[in-house]
Amino acid sequence: MRVLTVVGARPQFIKAAVVSRAMQDSCGIEELLLHTGQHYDQNMSGIFFTELGIPAPRFQLESGSGSHGAQTGRMLAGIEAAIEESKPDWVLVYGDTNSTLAGALAAVKLHVPVAHVEAGVRSFNRYMPEEINRIATDHICQLLLPPTQIAIDLLKQEGVPHDRIHLIGDVTCDAAVHFADIATSQSDILERLELQSKSYALVTAHRAENVRQPELFAALISGIKDLAKAMQVVWPVHPGTRKLATEQGLFDDLPTGLKLIDPIGFLDSLCLQKHSNILATDSGGMQKEAFVLGVPCLTLREETEWTETIDLGWNRLVRQQEFPDLRSLCEQSIQQDRQPAKLEFFGDGKSPQRIVEVLQQYADVPRDELFVLKQD
Repeated sequence: MRVLTVVGARPQFIKAAVVSRAMQDSCGIEELLLHTGQHYDQNMSGIFFTELGIPAPRFQLESGSGSHGAQTGRMLAGIEAAIEESKPDWVLVYGDTNSTLAGALAAVKLHVPVAHVEAGVRSFNRYMPEEINRIATDHICQLLLPPTQIAIDLLKQEGVPHDRIHLIGDVTCDAAVHFADIATSQSDILERLELQSKSYALVTAHRAENVRQPELFAALISGIKDLAKAMQVVWPVHPGTRKLATEQGLFDDLPTGLKLIDPIGFLDSLCLQKHSNILATDSGGMQKEAFVLGVPCLTLREETEWTETIDLGWNRLVRQQEFPDLRSLCEQSIQQDRQPAKLEFFGDGKSPQRIVEVLQQYADVPRDELFVLKQD
């Protein structure tokens, strides 16, 4: 079986690291990697391949940045050409990015079946481009590989045939567990930044809804600056976020407690998370990483797809009107009692192997059967 895996952004590189390893350990699967170039900066892309041992891409596109339509269109053309050249039996896509949608759409148009890892995840906010990508992908792919029972229930409510859905667990959580000890032994970021364990807050913010509205972005940075007056704050700043903040003068007069650093690799990120007092982020994957690492999290969004982390007290939504109160919310969360964080809420640690097993189950299924849906 030949599998073409489509990746293009930081969360997908992390997932691919553990799934590609499982494919290499299996019998009868050849994986070809296609990198769309959605994230192309060395600190947002190349470093992940190097430190996580991801195989070199067989196909490297240069989709770059731009509007969603333009970027997705460039990806579609490049992925279509790669499929026609490599003739895969399956295309594997991850998550909810433009790379995900482009990979799935290009494949099904060429009658190549698609498996979607992290299927069924929903925020119920269709202003989010990620929500559109994941819904569209789920309804055109042939295998849906959800991380949780909640995701399965949502897929069934949307009318996805039961026989296409296979629970595998959460690949992001499994990757965090796999690399946590490696990060501890290999990362020296605490020494480089002169940080003491459990003495600082870690912040990340990059989503369009937070950074592309000037007044809201200003309120968020004001809240982060205020937090830095109470405790040390480390913020790996996305290149696009830094550009906007600099243009608007929001990085002027920074408090001494705020460390702005360039984007970092996954091992450094895990190390910073593990040793932080608290994480404040608008990332989806980092919410789960913090849960696995036993670090309280504030999610800088109106909603989260990972409601389990909130139910167990490890996560709290910080809505836009609360950005100025970030300091007090962090202090409250650090002191809050919560249930022990348990990985089993997101699976048993074997999701990469389970993905391989599901693909192997479909090795001899005729393509015609995969493209004809059976109604439940």
